[in-house]
Amino acid sequence: MSRSTRPIPARVRILSAILAVACVGLAIVGGVTFLVQRDQAIKAVDNRLVTQVKSLRDVAEDTTATDARDGAPEATDGLDIGNFESIDEYLNAVVARLVPATNEASLALVDGVPRWVPSTLSGFQIDHNQELIDRAIADTADGETKRGTVVADGKTLRYIAIPVSMDGDPHQGLYIRAINLGDELQPITFAMTTYLIAALAVLAAIGVVGWFVTGRLLSPIRHLRETADSISITDLSARLEPHGNDDIADLSRTVNSMLDRLEGSVDVQRQLLDDVRHELKTPITIVRGHLELMNPRDAADVASARDIGISELDRLARLVEDIDMLAAAEADSYTTTDVDLAALTARVGELVAVIPGHTWTVESHATGMATGDKDRLLQAWLQLADNAAKYTPAGTPIEIGSSTGADGAHLWVRDHGAGIPPAQRARIFRRFDRAHVHRTVGGSGLGLAIVDAIAKGHGGHCAVTDTPGGGATFTIHLPLSEAELPAPVRAGDVVLQREASG
Repeated sequence: MSRSTRPIPARVRILSAILAVACVGLAIVGGVTFLVQRDQAIKAVDNRLVTQVKSLRDVAEDTTATDARDGAPEATDGLDIGNFESIDEYLNAVVARLVPATNEASLALVDGVPRWVPSTLSGFQIDHNQELIDRAIADTADGETKRGTVVADGKTLRYIAIPVSMDGDPHQGLYIRAINLGDELQPITFAMTTYLIAALAVLAAIGVVGWFVTGRLLSPIRHLRETADSISITDLSARLEPHGNDDIADLSRTVNSMLDRLEGSVDVQRQLLDDVRHELKTPITIVRGHLELMNPRDAADVASARDIGISELDRLARLVEDIDMLAAAEADSYTTTDVDLAALTARVGELVAVIPGHTWTVESHATGMATGDKDRLLQAWLQLADNAAKYTPAGTPIEIGSSTGADGAHLWVRDHGAGIPPAQRARIFRRFDRAHVHRTVGGSGLGLAIVDAIAKGHGGHCAVTDTPGGGATFTIHLPLSEAELPAPVRAGDVVLQREASG
């Protein structure tokens, strides 16, 4: 059985990415800086080597070494050493006058054999460095001055080899000037070592600070995971605690809002299931009881049980349809447009006129527009009318109408029945609740719940009040369309109106 791979924490991944970018940046900066400084140091070494050609010419002309170092480098061929009797004498003078610096060495060869070395202790010795000597002799076999680099005796030497010849002297001379490149680059190497130590310290600081910062930034996500783990279908009360005013805090508030909606939806569905379970018990018990007591040999008893069973099944079918209608009303799937209140009132008046047993009257038509779903509003208004027709005595008049005011639009149905006691008005809009305990009128008990859901889906509500003289008035309160909101009254307009009327 394979074990699932443990996921890498987001905190580690974010911090790793930050450190990787920082490493690349520091490496690029350090590498470019080192290469530029190294190149400049090597160029300075080459310039010092090239000046040796001018120094040899100055010695041939009997000038001082100091003056020679201030001049510009010239061609290395054709040295006129006529002031000296032999190449050996000339090279001796060169080695004596051109004193090497701390990281420098010089050597004069006659016919490939070391002949003269500096007598001072300022530089280092290369007369025993056979690899350098062989390399210099091989490079200058064509009689040209050459520069090169050789690694010998654990040192990296940058050198220049200058061949020397003299008319009338059969011997061949060679002057070698070498600079220890490692010692010349040592300050740069030390600087880069210091930079490397500082870069490691910076990376360590970034890692420590980044660990705490990312931990604080990601703490809401950790709390979100813990909250999600603690949530179950029986307990949806856990919430996040947003801190600050950044994107993570907004995420916490958004998740809390989602959990609020989820908890409300689950509570509604749980209540609906409880109510449906309660409502289903009665018809199931009735049908089962009649079937158990039915005499199969008595045709009349069988027909009676059949009629009762069909009647209860029809009631169950209506209950399922009403539940489906309520679920659709609570789903917020409304197609909102501007609804003409006068036209809506006229349409409802036409539809309720065919409901028997009552005299229907349209008392008022509102003018203006309301924002909503016309079909849903028509459904809710007709449900109120049907409810009034069922629960008021036959022959009593029922009025409908619409009006507008500062608080919005009102769609109402007014009956003249027994009315709704104030103590029962709060629960008649709940599922399967009725104002009267005895079910003298058929129905699922979801009609007013559907009306209330549609009203709330439009940003309004449904209320019930007393009808003057007895009865109940059910009113759907809706917000007006923005185009129909009254304009603010200005004091200047009032003054002008008074002056005009005077």
